[in-house]
Order: sequence, then structure tokens, then C-alpha cells
Amino acid sequence: MYKQGIFTIEENQPLTASVYRMVLAGDTRYITAPGQFINIALEGKFLRRPISVCDYDSRTVTIIYKVVGQGTAQMAKMQPGETLDVLTGLGNGYTIQPVHHALLIGGGVGVPPLYNLCKCLRAAGQQVTVILGFNTQSEVFYEAEFRALGCDVHLATADGSAGVRGFVTTAIAECRPEFDYFYACGPLPMLRALCDAVPQDGQLSFEERMGCGFGACMGCSCKTKYGNKRICKEGPVLTKGEVIW
Repeated sequence: MYKQGIFTIEENQPLTASVYRMVLAGDTRYITAPGQFINIALEGKFLRRPISVCDYDSRTVTIIYKVVGQGTAQMAKMQPGETLDVLTGLGNGYTIQPVHHALLIGGGVGVPPLYNLCKCLRAAGQQVTVILGFNTQSEVFYEAEFRALGCDVHLATADGSAGVRGFVTTAIAECRPEFDYFYACGPLPMLRALCDAVPQDGQLSFEERMGCGFGACMGCSCKTKYGNKRICKEGPVLTKGEVIW
């Protein structure tokens, strides 16, 4: 169940040259699982902007977004005290599995939804290894935040300027974590390569362009073993075993 509400910006700061963290204060009770997303209405824009939830508590929700177009550029200029019309509680998030050692893999702006998930896993007493993939060192964010949760964190950059040179699968092959289950979020080629490289079961959060964000327009459907599923409604998190590549 989703809910429309007015949220007040408490913080809007750059983490890198193009990635920002925004903290919004408002009614967060409809956010119930890590991996869900919110949908933000922007003045002058017809479609809302879907942004994954990085973290949340009883009064605030934190999002991390990359400036890639007019909408996110507009968001980057907003100041504390301004308000936004937000739909919350959208999508099905990650389901916590009762395992000993979890592997979290994030690529670029796929990193944020793994942060609250990591907090939940650590609170459940699980050991967590985190693999973060970026193009270059200047794009790296939230490495310290994951380490502060008590995780073993490894970086992979395409140009080798930080961590392992290559992709997240390269880092997995090099550090060889002994994990029972994985959770991932990132671009489609990363998720597909990950499923080919890792024999363990896991959950995948898909990045997809969305029209409505709550299942009405059918614009973000994907094929699964159980029929077509809407990334905004039945997703964005799907299990490895159900995805048809």
C-alpha cells in the first residue's frame, strides 16, 4: 500500500560531483522493507521521479540520487525547508533470509537501497560482505558508511583507480567471500553477469524506467518464470530463480 504525502527537505548535499543525498521529513510509516522506493513529483514535470530508499526511520527518509536529466538537476538545486509531494511505500523490497553470511553487491546508484538492508542484516546478527562497483574513484560513495556497520567492504572500479580493476564479479572472484546468500542492485548487465558468476541464490533489485510507479501503466514489465511482472509493483526486487534472461 502506498501513500501520498508532503515531505520537507532537511538536507540536500552532494556526495560526489553528480550524486546527492537528500533527507526528507514526513510520514514514513508506509515504508516497510529495505529496497522499496518513493516517487517524487517535481514542478513542471509530468512524470514523477522514482528514487530508491537508502534509509528511513520514524520521521525521515534518506534518498541518494544521481543528476542525469532535468528532473534530478532540479532536485539538486532544492534547499532545506522546501517541500515535495511524495508517494511512499512503493514496490516490494528485499526479504531478509535467515542465513549466516550475506553478500551485498551494488553498482553505482544501485548502492543506496543496500544500506538499510545492511542495517537490517547486521541487526539480525548476520555477517555481511559488501562489494561496491563504480567507474572510477571520484564516483565512490558510502564505502565508509558500510564499514561503520561492521561489514567487510571491497571496491571495484572499471579503471582500477580504487579497489580491484574491473567489475563487481572481478572483486567477488578475488576476495572469495564464503557467503550463503546474496542481495544485489544495479544495472541489468551487472545483475545478469552476477547470476552467471554466482551459484548461490539471491535477490535482485532492478533499475527500470517507470511511468506511474504503482502498476497501472504496465510500462516496466519483465518476463519471469511466473509470467510478466511489473518492476514497480511486483518488483523492484525479484529472486534470482524466477528471472528469465
